[in-house]
This record gives sequence, C-alpha cells and structure tokens, in this order.
Amino acid sequence: MPVKPSTKEEEFFTKQEFERRKKAAQDREHQMAQQEQTRRKELHWMCCPKDGMELLEVEFRGVKIDQCSHCGGVFLDAGELDELAAAEKGGFLGGLGSFFKA
Repeated sequence: MPVKPSTKEEEFFTKQEFERRKKAAQDREHQMAQQEQTRRKELHWMCCPKDGMELLEVEFRGVKIDQCSHCGGVFLDAGELDELAAAEKGGFLGGLGSFFKA
C-alpha cells in the first residue's frame, strides 16, 4: 500500500517545481531580450539616427568617423572624440576656436 506524502514533502516538491519553472521563464526572457537586441542592431547598424540613411565611414585627421550619406551629419563612436582631441594641436577647444576663426 503506497504511503501518502506528508504536507512538508508536498511543500518541498512544490517549491522545487516553482523554482525550476521560474528559472526556465527567466532564461526564456533573457534569450528573447538578446534576440531583440540582435534584431535591433541588425536593423539600425550603420544607419543615421537622424534620417535613417546609410552611414559611411570616412577618415578625418587619422580617425575613422561615421558620416551620413544624405544629411552629412557626423557621428562619433566611443573614444573617437578623445582621439580627435588628442591629435588636435592645442587640444580640442583650441581646434574648435580655430574652426570658428576661419
């Protein structure tokens, strides 16, 4: 004759099942978030944030920057502004001042 599990045993196994399902749901959510991030990156990769046209990589003072093929907007990736500032004689603000004097 089978022995009926105690209330504590039922609680233990119910809690274990709940934790297993919770972890599986979190894993699915994480995977879906990664897929969405990948999809968005593919959709917007090298597209102008202003008008959505293609960004072209151009070299400016030894640094490759992104420029829109339509509106001419210039967009810098992380660290590119620092590279331009370091390469500029007199620092970035000095270069900016000479730009407005010309």
